[in-house]
Amino acid sequence: MSHSEERRAICLLSGGLDSSTCLAIARADGFACYCLSFNYGQRHAHELEAAVNVAQQLGAREHRTVKIDLWTFGGSALTSDIDVPKDRDEHAMGIGIPVTYVPARNTIFLSFALAYAEVTGAADIFLGVNAIDYSGYPDCRPEFIAAFEQMANLATKAGVEGASRFRIHTPLIRMTKADIVRKAVALDIDLSLTHSCYDPDDNGRPCGRCESCALRRKGFEEAGLRDPLVSP
Repeated sequence: MSHSEERRAICLLSGGLDSSTCLAIARADGFACYCLSFNYGQRHAHELEAAVNVAQQLGAREHRTVKIDLWTFGGSALTSDIDVPKDRDEHAMGIGIPVTYVPARNTIFLSFALAYAEVTGAADIFLGVNAIDYSGYPDCRPEFIAAFEQMANLATKAGVEGASRFRIHTPLIRMTKADIVRKAVALDIDLSLTHSCYDPDDNGRPCGRCESCALRRKGFEEAGLRDPLVSP
């Protein structure tokens, strides 16, 4: 298949378990994958290093990292000096929207992905959001994805002229974290390359206590598998 005939997809890639699995699904579905990561002022750059490694391992056609500054606005433990919550139990994690929510993050990321899609001629955007085992973020819900997809087809030259019908793919949205781990293993992702922790040490080792670490641990335990990032 020539480049002009290939099915292209924009894949938002953070370097975490979910986005890496989403990328692998897009590749398995036959898409040429154009990955997009963000240096958005988050607490650490380890996830960006992970994204580079995952994109290489999974054969991305292209991988770009966009620099934006959400630290300017703050409002989140990931983009300000607010402490990352630690050691919260599953019940506590299920109450309210946590302080690790970054205001409008997925809306911003999807807007960049939409622009990238128009430029590359892609009609498909893959996003690794999850509405089952997740931290209660409002921009991970199916209602948000459906609304953004509708907007994408109203607000773009390609959509208005009928050159493309944009579709937002969220293949993980109804999966448990254990299901995602099993899927990642089935797709031969090197999970030692991924990074999930909100507050790692200077060497990138996960804290094991934040909500992202807790959800990842829950997924591996329920899948009956060992996380390669955790010492035996």
